[in-house]
Amino acid sequence: MAQEKKLGISVIGLFMGRNMLYVNRHDSFRCTVRTICDTIPERLKQNKDEFKIPFASTNWEDVVDRDDIDIVGIFTPDHLHFPMIKKALEAGKHVICTKPMVISIEEAKETVALVRKYKRKFLVGQTRRYVRHHQEAKDLYDSGKIGKPLFAEANYVHGDIWNVLDRGAWRYEVPQDIIYGGACHPIDHLRWYFGDIDEVFAYGATSPVDLRYPQDKEMNFLISLKFKSGLMARVLLATGIHTPPGGHHTDILPMEGFSVFGTYGNIVNYHAVYREEGRHDAPRQEVNFSRTEAVEDFDGKEYSGHLMSVLKYVMEMEECILQDKQPLINEVEGAKVISACSACWESVKTGKAIKVFNEF
Repeated sequence: MAQEKKLGISVIGLFMGRNMLYVNRHDSFRCTVRTICDTIPERLKQNKDEFKIPFASTNWEDVVDRDDIDIVGIFTPDHLHFPMIKKALEAGKHVICTKPMVISIEEAKETVALVRKYKRKFLVGQTRRYVRHHQEAKDLYDSGKIGKPLFAEANYVHGDIWNVLDRGAWRYEVPQDIIYGGACHPIDHLRWYFGDIDEVFAYGATSPVDLRYPQDKEMNFLISLKFKSGLMARVLLATGIHTPPGGHHTDILPMEGFSVFGTYGNIVNYHAVYREEGRHDAPRQEVNFSRTEAVEDFDGKEYSGHLMSVLKYVMEMEECILQDKQPLINEVEGAKVISACSACWESVKTGKAIKVFNEF
């Protein structure tokens, strides 16, 4: 049965943001994209026509402060997120913002304060939390079958950096901050499981793989983390590298790798093994999770990847607004990731272990 379209959406930035436009093709959503913005006129017109969007503009402020808009989706370069968040919240809109939420701890603190002041819903689009195989792994962990965690690790291994730089010159002209823009993925993934991070220690290194990225800016990182619980973990953030063997979605070194080693068994990327209650004589249990290319269904149409994740978190935002609930990754969750990223930079620069601010 078709849902009544109660909520209007503005989407700013139509590269990643294009995924959100697909809500207009599905009766299961209670929202509709009514306005779009992009700086490339050809892209703007193509998407306006394809998805039958009523209004389009190359000026982002034109699509924010409108009476027919309830939610603003921000999918612009990282350094533009905060001014757009601020404007949208001041206009009384709920906000979906792609990762990273913002690019400094100061912006994170102000974002939290603004959300509280204007009493709006805020969702950070951390796509990993909405990918089926990551959700299946988290469900297994939450079941207790892996036991107590002993150690964990998460990766963001993004080879072919030249392809990424080809898609957006801002990434090397601004340039993009790789810790905020990249480490936010694995750091959020680890926080999803283990909560607040107490302390980090990080090393950073430059890379000559693509000389367009400034050669005095680090883009490969090794990060050690200690959680409030005492759990140890590590992050490999590798963006200045060639293509990993087997590509991004194999067992060799997946782009979004995640592992946790427990007292009863282990989860390693797409697989898990455990013994009931950790008994050495118990039968070995093996679980294989869905691959990231696995499709899921909306109204009989199947999607995967980032598109599927975006559709999932738009539906979550609808529910949060209409039922007055908090998003899975709200402004506080997002701010704590940014705070950890800020501590990583301080560690890289000082060579010291740095405490992470969590009092938002």
